[in-house]
Amino acid sequence: MIYRRLGPAGLKVSVLSLGGWLTYGGTQKGSIVKDCMQAAWDNGINFFDTAEVYSNGQCEVEMGQAFKELAWPRDEYVLSTKVYFGTGRKEPNTRGLSKKHIVEGLKSSLKRLDHDYVDVVLAHRADPDVPMKEIVEAFTQTIRDLNLAYYWGTSEWSAAQIQEAIDVAEKYNLIAPIVEQPQYNAFHRERFEAEYAPLFEKHQYGTTIWSPLASGILTGKYDNGIPEDSRFATNKAFFGDAAKQLESEEGKAKIEKVKKLHKIADKLGGTTAALALAWAAKNPNVSTVILGATKPQQVHENCKALQLLEKLTPEVMEEIEGILQNKPKASL
Repeated sequence: MIYRRLGPAGLKVSVLSLGGWLTYGGTQKGSIVKDCMQAAWDNGINFFDTAEVYSNGQCEVEMGQAFKELAWPRDEYVLSTKVYFGTGRKEPNTRGLSKKHIVEGLKSSLKRLDHDYVDVVLAHRADPDVPMKEIVEAFTQTIRDLNLAYYWGTSEWSAAQIQEAIDVAEKYNLIAPIVEQPQYNAFHRERFEAEYAPLFEKHQYGTTIWSPLASGILTGKYDNGIPEDSRFATNKAFFGDAAKQLESEEGKAKIEKVKKLHKIADKLGGTTAALALAWAAKNPNVSTVILGATKPQQVHENCKALQLLEKLTPEVMEEIEGILQNKPKASL
């Protein structure tokens, strides 16, 4: 396993990590969650990610129970959760980034996780209804006064919003965010590579990226339709009419690119999924690539991406770019 600093912090996280989005507490419960987490641990993964909204809090419950049964030393793993969306309740103060929900939402997450603290707490979205000073003050309070977390960050915030939070922290002697959790993969690059570039250069801002396989498209599983056990089939509420998306001109173009990526993966001695994960991890601004897994075998297979990482020479990366043809202009 390779370990990288989480942005400007001294905290070290594995370049591959495991998250519970769309799986734990929903389709996967009980021993299978523990087995997946153990598989991750056996491969050197030390970073685990969840959120209050995942399965309306049940993801935290399932992962918390697994942590309890696995009984790993608390100082050896890194745990993050996210607040903003709440757990499905409709009362106005049970979601958002008010100081009330940040503090009480995090306390509720910790209760479900059966932990005294998380290493990192993230604002799952920006909240235009709350002054930035209140948001930064609240996260500072969770760290400095309440000892509920060590660091805080953002998820799917704009670069301007992140910079505003950092500026507020500097102005009022508060704690600034250090990490963003954005979507990033070979088909979704603009925000990460172009918009966030100044944050990486100026602040060494960290990233814990999600959907590195473009919801499975980059594995090749959708080359000939939608398998019954795939995410597109089992999470229609989130993905909508996936078949229609894949049959669109854009969808067909992506599938054709994946088929070409198969040849590079074969040449390098790995799967297309491993190639896509290695491609994402190759970016030095990626702190960790969050994996999703419904069974331990998936974790073991995805961790083989590390074997391809060193094979991604400049020549191979250029060959991949020739297939993708989507490099953001700002990074040319």
